[in-house]
Amino acid sequence: MFNISDLFQWERFVTPSIIKLFFWLAIVIIILFGLSGLAAAIQMIATSPGAGAIMVVTTLLGVVVGILFARIVAEFVLIVFRINEHLGVILNRGEM
Repeated sequence: MFNISDLFQWERFVTPSIIKLFFWLAIVIIILFGLSGLAAAIQMIATSPGAGAIMVVTTLLGVVVGILFARIVAEFVLIVFRINEHLGVILNRGEM
């Protein structure tokens, strides 16, 4: 788990420990933007039903794509750190 002393030592990376927090923060922000987009789409339906319906669909599609993109980015960051750990093990094996 994350320890405050890890902030001042360079033997262990902090990012893998907190990437889940950033992922969920991104999800909350994406959902809030989606809700504001839906509110704007509902207001648009009152004046132009066709444009409002298109806006509802694109907002929902944007939320889904945003969530998928946030997950892909979080997994990419974790993979990069995992590759670094595996390369360190390989390097240590070679120094025997």
